[in-house]
Amino acid sequence: MEKKISLRGITWNHSRGFLPMVATAQRFSELNPHVQISWEKRSLQQFADFSIQELAEVFDLLVIDHPWAGFAAKTKSIVPLDQYLSEEYLKDQEVNSVGASYESYHYDSHQWALPIDAATPVAASRPDLLAAKGLQLPKSFEDLLALADQGLVAFAGIPIDVLMNFYTLCCSLGEDPCQSDEEVISTATGIKALKMYRELASKIDKANFNRNPIQVYEAMTQTDEIAYCPFAYGYANYSRNGYARRTLHFHDMISLDGKTNLRSTLGGTGFAISSKCAEMEVAVAYARYVGSPECQQTLFFESGGQPGHLAAWKNEEVNRQSQQYFNNTLPALARAFLRPRYHGSMFFQDHAGDVVRDYLMNGGDEAEVLSAMNELYLQSKTLTIS
Repeated sequence: MEKKISLRGITWNHSRGFLPMVATAQRFSELNPHVQISWEKRSLQQFADFSIQELAEVFDLLVIDHPWAGFAAKTKSIVPLDQYLSEEYLKDQEVNSVGASYESYHYDSHQWALPIDAATPVAASRPDLLAAKGLQLPKSFEDLLALADQGLVAFAGIPIDVLMNFYTLCCSLGEDPCQSDEEVISTATGIKALKMYRELASKIDKANFNRNPIQVYEAMTQTDEIAYCPFAYGYANYSRNGYARRTLHFHDMISLDGKTNLRSTLGGTGFAISSKCAEMEVAVAYARYVGSPECQQTLFFESGGQPGHLAAWKNEEVNRQSQQYFNNTLPALARAFLRPRYHGSMFFQDHAGDVVRDYLMNGGDEAEVLSAMNELYLQSKTLTIS
Protein backbone atom coordinates (compact mmCIF):
# COMPACT_ATOMS: atom_id res chain seq x y z
CA MET A 1 0.00 0.00 0.00
CA GLU A 2 1.38 3.38 -1.06
CA LYS A 3 2.16 6.00 1.52
CA LYS A 4 -0.47 8.76 1.76
CA ILE A 5 0.96 12.13 0.73
CA SER A 6 -0.58 15.53 1.45
CA LEU A 7 0.56 18.81 -0.07
CA ARG A 8 -0.64 22.34 0.71
CA GLY A 9 -0.63 25.14 -1.84
CA ILE A 10 -1.27 28.88 -1.73
CA THR A 11 -2.57 30.90 -4.69
CA TRP A 12 -4.55 34.12 -5.18
CA ASN A 13 -8.22 34.82 -4.75
CA HIS A 14 -9.82 35.05 -8.17
CA SER A 15 -11.47 32.51 -10.48
CA ARG A 16 -8.36 32.77 -12.67
CA GLY A 17 -5.98 32.10 -9.78
CA PHE A 18 -7.85 29.59 -7.62
CA LEU A 19 -10.14 27.40 -9.71
CA PRO A 20 -7.55 25.96 -12.14
CA MET A 21 -5.36 24.95 -9.22
CA VAL A 22 -8.25 23.21 -7.47
CA ALA A 23 -9.26 21.47 -10.70
CA THR A 24 -5.73 20.30 -11.54
CA ALA A 25 -5.18 19.13 -7.96
CA GLN A 26 -8.40 17.13 -8.08
CA ARG A 27 -7.49 15.48 -11.37
CA PHE A 28 -3.91 14.79 -10.26
CA SER A 29 -5.26 13.11 -7.12
CA GLU A 30 -7.62 11.00 -9.23
CA LEU A 31 -4.64 9.85 -11.28
CA ASN A 32 -2.56 9.39 -8.11
CA PRO A 33 -5.01 8.29 -5.37
CA HIS A 34 -2.35 8.32 -2.65
CA VAL A 35 -1.85 12.09 -3.15
CA GLN A 36 -4.03 14.79 -1.60
CA ILE A 37 -3.42 18.41 -2.66
CA SER A 38 -5.30 21.27 -1.02
CA TRP A 39 -5.15 24.90 -2.20
CA GLU A 40 -5.76 28.03 -0.14
CA LYS A 41 -6.08 31.57 -1.45
CA ARG A 42 -5.03 35.11 -0.53
CA SER A 43 -6.10 38.50 -1.87
CA LEU A 44 -4.54 40.03 -4.98
CA GLN A 45 -2.80 42.66 -2.84
CA GLN A 46 -1.43 40.03 -0.46
CA PHE A 47 -0.29 38.10 -3.52
CA ALA A 48 1.79 41.09 -4.63
CA ASP A 49 3.02 42.04 -1.15
CA PHE A 50 3.40 39.03 1.13
CA SER A 51 6.89 37.55 1.34
CA ILE A 52 7.28 34.19 -0.34
CA GLN A 53 9.84 33.32 2.32
CA GLU A 54 7.12 33.40 4.97
CA LEU A 55 4.68 31.48 2.77
CA ALA A 56 7.28 28.84 1.93
CA GLU A 57 7.59 28.08 5.65
CA VAL A 58 3.94 26.96 5.69
CA PHE A 59 3.05 25.81 2.17
CA ASP A 60 4.59 23.20 -0.13
CA LEU A 61 3.35 24.76 -3.37
CA LEU A 62 3.22 28.47 -4.21
CA VAL A 63 1.78 30.48 -7.06
CA ILE A 64 4.06 33.52 -7.17
CA ASP A 65 4.67 36.84 -8.91
CA HIS A 66 7.90 36.98 -10.95
CA PRO A 67 9.41 40.08 -9.27
CA TRP A 68 10.07 37.74 -6.34
CA ALA A 69 12.63 35.82 -8.44
CA GLY A 70 15.60 37.82 -7.18
CA PHE A 71 14.43 37.45 -3.59
CA ALA A 72 14.01 33.70 -4.12
CA ALA A 73 17.53 33.40 -5.52
CA LYS A 74 18.94 35.16 -2.44
CA THR A 75 16.92 33.37 0.24
CA LYS A 76 16.61 29.91 -1.39
CA SER A 77 13.08 29.77 0.05
CA ILE A 78 11.88 27.97 -3.09
CA VAL A 79 13.74 25.34 -5.10
CA PRO A 80 15.43 25.86 -8.49
CA LEU A 81 13.23 23.76 -10.75
CA ASP A 82 16.04 23.19 -13.25
CA GLN A 83 17.50 20.77 -10.68
CA TYR A 84 14.30 18.68 -10.73
CA LEU A 85 12.70 18.96 -14.17
CA SER A 86 14.22 17.50 -17.32
CA GLU A 87 16.13 19.64 -19.78
CA GLU A 88 13.64 18.59 -22.48
CA TYR A 89 10.63 19.73 -20.43
CA LEU A 90 12.18 23.09 -19.59
CA LYS A 91 13.23 23.62 -23.21
CA ASP A 92 9.60 23.18 -24.26
CA GLN A 93 8.57 25.73 -21.62
CA GLU A 94 11.18 28.17 -22.84
CA VAL A 95 10.43 27.78 -26.56
CA ASN A 96 6.70 28.09 -25.86
CA SER A 97 6.98 31.04 -23.50
CA VAL A 98 4.37 33.75 -23.96
CA GLY A 99 6.63 36.76 -24.34
CA ALA A 100 9.21 36.88 -21.54
CA SER A 101 7.07 34.79 -19.14
CA TYR A 102 9.59 31.94 -18.87
CA GLU A 103 12.53 34.33 -18.59
CA SER A 104 10.74 36.26 -15.84
CA TYR A 105 11.27 33.35 -13.41
CA HIS A 106 14.87 32.75 -14.53
CA TYR A 107 17.34 34.49 -12.25
CA ASP A 108 20.92 33.89 -11.15
CA SER A 109 21.23 30.98 -13.64
CA HIS A 110 18.24 29.06 -12.23
CA GLN A 111 14.54 28.59 -13.04
CA TRP A 112 12.54 29.41 -9.90
CA ALA A 113 9.01 28.80 -11.21
CA LEU A 114 7.04 27.54 -14.20
CA PRO A 115 5.06 30.24 -16.06
CA ILE A 116 1.61 28.67 -15.74
CA ASP A 117 -0.22 31.98 -16.27
CA ALA A 118 0.67 34.82 -18.68
CA ALA A 119 -0.59 38.41 -18.56
CA THR A 120 0.26 42.01 -19.31
CA PRO A 121 -1.83 45.19 -19.39
CA VAL A 122 -3.96 45.26 -22.53
CA ALA A 123 -6.99 47.24 -23.65
CA ALA A 124 -10.57 46.18 -22.86
CA SER A 125 -13.87 47.39 -24.27
CA ARG A 126 -17.61 47.05 -24.13
CA PRO A 127 -18.37 46.77 -27.88
CA ASP A 128 -22.09 47.18 -27.22
CA LEU A 129 -21.62 50.56 -25.48
CA LEU A 130 -19.25 51.86 -28.14
CA ALA A 131 -21.62 50.77 -30.92
CA ALA A 132 -24.62 52.37 -29.19
CA LYS A 133 -22.78 55.69 -29.17
CA GLY A 134 -21.39 55.31 -32.68
CA LEU A 135 -17.82 55.26 -31.40
CA GLN A 136 -14.73 53.38 -32.57
CA LEU A 137 -11.87 51.94 -30.53
CA PRO A 138 -9.30 54.68 -29.92
CA LYS A 139 -6.06 54.35 -31.86
CA SER A 140 -4.04 57.29 -30.53
CA PHE A 141 -3.53 59.07 -27.22
CA GLU A 142 -5.62 61.94 -28.60
CA ASP A 143 -8.45 59.49 -29.41
CA LEU A 144 -8.17 58.14 -25.86
CA LEU A 145 -8.43 61.60 -24.31
CA ALA A 146 -11.48 62.38 -26.46
CA LEU A 147 -13.17 59.20 -25.26
CA ALA A 148 -12.22 60.02 -21.66
CA ASP A 149 -13.81 63.45 -22.08
CA GLN A 150 -17.12 61.63 -22.53
CA GLY A 151 -16.65 59.85 -19.20
CA LEU A 152 -16.31 56.45 -20.82
CA VAL A 153 -12.75 55.54 -19.81
CA ALA A 154 -11.30 53.89 -16.69
CA PHE A 155 -8.02 52.37 -15.61
CA ALA A 156 -6.82 50.62 -12.46
CA GLY A 157 -5.55 53.31 -10.10
CA ILE A 158 -4.22 51.52 -7.03
CA PRO A 159 -0.49 52.12 -6.43
CA ILE A 160 0.95 48.95 -7.97
CA ASP A 161 -1.03 49.34 -11.20
CA VAL A 162 -0.26 53.05 -11.39
CA LEU A 163 3.46 52.26 -11.23
CA MET A 164 3.20 49.52 -13.87
CA ASN A 165 1.39 51.91 -16.21
CA PHE A 166 4.00 54.61 -15.58
CA TYR A 167 6.54 52.03 -16.77
CA THR A 168 4.34 51.43 -19.81
CA LEU A 169 4.33 55.09 -20.79
CA CYS A 170 8.10 55.35 -20.31
CA CYS A 171 8.73 52.24 -22.43
CA SER A 172 6.36 53.52 -25.10
CA LEU A 173 8.18 56.86 -25.20
CA GLY A 174 11.32 54.93 -26.07
CA GLU A 175 13.06 54.44 -22.71
CA ASP A 176 12.79 51.43 -20.41
CA PRO A 177 12.82 52.29 -16.68
CA CYS A 178 15.30 51.02 -14.10
CA GLN A 179 18.15 50.50 -16.56
CA SER A 180 20.47 52.77 -14.56
CA ASP A 181 21.65 52.22 -10.99
CA GLU A 182 21.15 55.90 -10.15
CA GLU A 183 17.72 56.83 -11.49
CA VAL A 184 14.43 55.20 -12.42
CA ILE A 185 14.12 57.08 -15.71
CA SER A 186 15.69 60.10 -17.35
CA THR A 187 14.19 63.44 -16.31
CA ALA A 188 12.99 64.27 -19.83
CA THR A 189 11.17 60.97 -20.39
CA GLY A 190 9.87 60.83 -16.81
CA ILE A 191 8.36 64.29 -16.93
CA LYS A 192 6.75 63.65 -20.31
CA ALA A 193 5.25 60.33 -19.12
CA LEU A 194 3.93 61.87 -15.89
CA LYS A 195 2.29 64.79 -17.69
CA MET A 196 0.57 62.48 -20.17
CA TYR A 197 -0.58 60.20 -17.38
CA ARG A 198 -1.88 63.12 -15.30
CA GLU A 199 -3.81 64.51 -18.28
CA LEU A 200 -5.60 61.18 -18.72
CA ALA A 201 -6.08 60.69 -14.97
CA SER A 202 -7.79 64.06 -14.64
CA LYS A 203 -10.57 62.78 -16.91
CA ILE A 204 -11.46 59.54 -15.09
CA ASP A 205 -13.77 58.91 -12.16
CA LYS A 206 -11.81 59.18 -8.90
CA ALA A 207 -13.39 55.87 -7.81
CA ASN A 208 -10.93 54.15 -10.12
CA PHE A 209 -8.03 55.13 -7.87
CA ASN A 210 -9.31 52.51 -5.44
CA ARG A 211 -9.72 49.78 -8.07
CA ASN A 212 -7.40 47.00 -9.16
CA PRO A 213 -7.88 45.48 -12.65
CA ILE A 214 -10.47 42.98 -11.38
CA GLN A 215 -12.54 45.79 -9.84
CA VAL A 216 -12.30 47.83 -13.06
CA TYR A 217 -13.57 44.86 -15.06
CA GLU A 218 -16.35 44.27 -12.57
CA ALA A 219 -17.37 47.93 -12.93
CA MET A 220 -17.25 47.62 -16.72
CA THR A 221 -19.42 44.51 -16.77
CA GLN A 222 -21.83 45.22 -13.88
CA THR A 223 -22.68 48.77 -14.96
CA ASP A 224 -23.03 50.48 -18.34
CA GLU A 225 -20.85 53.49 -17.61
CA ILE A 226 -17.36 52.45 -18.77
CA ALA A 227 -16.83 51.56 -22.41
CA TYR A 228 -13.05 51.36 -22.56
CA CYS A 229 -9.98 50.67 -20.43
CA PRO A 230 -6.70 51.56 -22.19
CA PHE A 231 -4.42 49.44 -20.01
CA ALA A 232 -4.98 46.96 -17.19
CA TYR A 233 -3.73 43.44 -16.65
CA GLY A 234 -5.90 41.29 -18.88
CA TYR A 235 -8.36 38.74 -17.49
CA ALA A 236 -9.69 36.33 -20.10
CA ASN A 237 -12.49 35.30 -17.70
CA TYR A 238 -14.39 38.50 -18.54
CA SER A 239 -14.39 37.61 -22.24
CA ARG A 240 -16.12 34.27 -21.64
CA ASN A 241 -19.83 33.85 -22.07
CA GLY A 242 -21.73 33.69 -18.78
CA TYR A 243 -18.90 34.84 -16.53
CA ALA A 244 -20.17 38.37 -16.03
CA ARG A 245 -23.32 40.39 -16.77
CA ARG A 246 -21.77 41.71 -19.99
CA THR A 247 -18.88 40.29 -22.00
CA LEU A 248 -15.70 42.29 -22.50
CA HIS A 249 -13.55 42.22 -25.60
CA PHE A 250 -9.79 42.58 -25.19
CA HIS A 251 -7.43 44.22 -27.66
CA ASP A 252 -3.93 45.45 -28.26
CA MET A 253 -3.38 48.99 -27.01
CA ILE A 254 -3.22 52.44 -28.56
CA SER A 255 -0.12 53.91 -30.21
CA LEU A 256 1.70 57.08 -29.16
CA ASP A 257 3.58 57.53 -32.44
CA GLY A 258 1.21 55.96 -34.96
CA LYS A 259 3.73 53.16 -35.63
CA THR A 260 4.05 50.94 -32.55
CA ASN A 261 1.52 50.13 -29.84
CA LEU A 262 2.09 50.78 -26.15
CA ARG A 263 4.61 48.46 -24.51
CA SER A 264 3.13 47.36 -21.20
CA THR A 265 4.70 45.72 -18.14
CA LEU A 266 4.66 41.92 -17.97
CA GLY A 267 2.63 40.19 -15.24
CA GLY A 268 1.39 36.60 -14.94
CA THR A 269 2.08 33.99 -12.28
CA GLY A 270 4.43 31.06 -11.78
CA PHE A 271 4.29 27.70 -10.04
CA ALA A 272 7.01 27.32 -7.37
CA ILE A 273 7.87 24.66 -4.80
CA SER A 274 8.97 25.44 -1.25
CA SER A 275 12.44 24.33 -0.23
CA LYS A 276 10.74 23.00 2.93
CA CYS A 277 8.54 20.59 0.94
CA ALA A 278 9.08 17.06 2.25
CA GLU A 279 7.56 15.35 -0.81
CA MET A 280 9.62 16.85 -3.61
CA GLU A 281 9.11 14.07 -6.14
CA VAL A 282 5.32 14.33 -6.02
CA ALA A 283 5.37 18.14 -5.94
CA VAL A 284 7.56 18.20 -9.06
CA ALA A 285 5.30 15.69 -10.83
CA TYR A 286 2.27 17.89 -10.11
CA ALA A 287 4.11 21.03 -11.31
CA ARG A 288 5.08 19.18 -14.50
CA TYR A 289 1.44 18.22 -15.03
CA VAL A 290 0.02 21.72 -14.48
CA GLY A 291 2.56 23.35 -16.79
CA SER A 292 2.24 20.79 -19.57
CA PRO A 293 0.79 21.95 -22.91
CA GLU A 294 -1.87 19.24 -22.67
CA CYS A 295 -3.20 20.52 -19.34
CA GLN A 296 -2.75 24.19 -20.18
CA GLN A 297 -4.87 23.92 -23.35
CA THR A 298 -7.67 21.95 -21.71
CA LEU A 299 -8.34 21.52 -17.99
CA PHE A 300 -6.35 24.56 -16.84
CA PHE A 301 -8.11 26.92 -19.27
CA GLU A 302 -11.53 25.27 -18.98
CA SER A 303 -11.39 25.72 -15.20
CA GLY A 304 -10.98 29.48 -15.44
CA GLY A 305 -7.22 29.72 -15.89
CA GLN A 306 -5.27 32.02 -18.19
CA PRO A 307 -2.56 29.72 -19.54
CA GLY A 308 1.14 30.44 -19.70
CA HIS A 309 1.97 28.00 -22.51
CA LEU A 310 2.00 29.35 -26.06
CA ALA A 311 0.18 26.29 -27.42
CA ALA A 312 -2.87 27.32 -25.38
CA TRP A 313 -2.69 30.93 -26.61
CA LYS A 314 -2.76 29.70 -30.20
CA ASN A 315 -5.39 27.03 -29.61
CA GLU A 316 -8.46 27.59 -31.80
CA GLU A 317 -10.97 26.31 -29.23
CA VAL A 318 -9.42 28.33 -26.40
CA ASN A 319 -9.78 31.46 -28.53
CA ARG A 320 -13.31 30.58 -29.64
CA GLN A 321 -14.43 30.40 -26.02
CA SER A 322 -12.85 33.75 -25.13
CA GLN A 323 -13.85 36.13 -27.95
CA GLN A 324 -10.32 35.67 -29.42
CA TYR A 325 -8.77 37.09 -26.23
CA PHE A 326 -5.48 35.24 -26.71
CA ASN A 327 -5.03 35.90 -30.43
CA ASN A 328 -5.92 39.57 -29.98
CA THR A 329 -3.58 40.27 -27.06
CA LEU A 330 -0.62 38.01 -27.90
CA PRO A 331 1.28 40.83 -29.69
CA ALA A 332 1.16 42.88 -26.46
CA LEU A 333 2.54 39.93 -24.48
CA ALA A 334 5.29 39.37 -27.03
CA ARG A 335 6.75 42.87 -26.58
CA ALA A 336 5.97 43.37 -22.85
CA PHE A 337 8.60 44.95 -20.62
CA LEU A 338 10.22 42.69 -18.02
CA ARG A 339 10.35 44.74 -14.82
CA PRO A 340 13.25 44.62 -12.30
CA ARG A 341 13.61 41.46 -10.21
CA TYR A 342 16.65 42.23 -8.03
CA HIS A 343 16.33 41.43 -4.33
CA GLY A 344 15.19 44.93 -3.25
CA SER A 345 12.87 45.51 -6.20
CA MET A 346 9.78 44.59 -4.18
CA PHE A 347 10.53 47.39 -1.71
CA PHE A 348 10.64 49.88 -4.57
CA GLN A 349 7.49 48.44 -6.14
CA ASP A 350 5.64 48.62 -2.81
CA HIS A 351 6.38 52.33 -2.28
CA ALA A 352 6.96 54.07 -5.62
CA GLY A 353 3.37 53.55 -6.76
CA ASP A 354 2.13 55.68 -3.86
CA VAL A 355 4.25 58.59 -5.07
CA VAL A 356 2.93 58.41 -8.64
CA ARG A 357 -0.68 57.84 -7.54
CA ASP A 358 -0.58 60.90 -5.26
CA TYR A 359 0.65 62.98 -8.20
CA LEU A 360 -2.07 61.66 -10.52
CA MET A 361 -4.79 62.43 -8.00
CA ASN A 362 -3.54 65.77 -6.70
CA GLY A 363 -1.05 67.14 -9.22
CA GLY A 364 2.36 68.49 -8.25
CA ASP A 365 5.86 69.05 -9.52
CA GLU A 366 7.00 66.28 -11.87
CA ALA A 367 10.68 66.77 -10.99
CA GLU A 368 9.88 66.30 -7.31
CA VAL A 369 7.94 63.11 -8.10
CA LEU A 370 10.92 61.71 -9.99
CA SER A 371 13.28 62.75 -7.21
CA ALA A 372 11.16 60.92 -4.61
CA MET A 373 11.09 57.83 -6.83
CA ASN A 374 14.86 57.94 -7.30
CA GLU A 375 15.35 58.13 -3.54
CA LEU A 376 13.24 54.99 -3.06
CA TYR A 377 15.07 53.31 -5.94
CA LEU A 378 18.51 53.95 -4.43
CA GLN A 379 17.25 52.76 -1.05
CA SER A 380 15.98 49.54 -2.62
CA LYS A 381 19.41 48.83 -4.07
CA THR A 382 21.01 48.77 -0.62
CA LEU A 383 18.55 46.43 1.11
CA THR A 384 19.98 43.31 2.76
CA ILE A 385 18.21 40.14 3.81
CA SER A 386 16.93 40.34 7.36
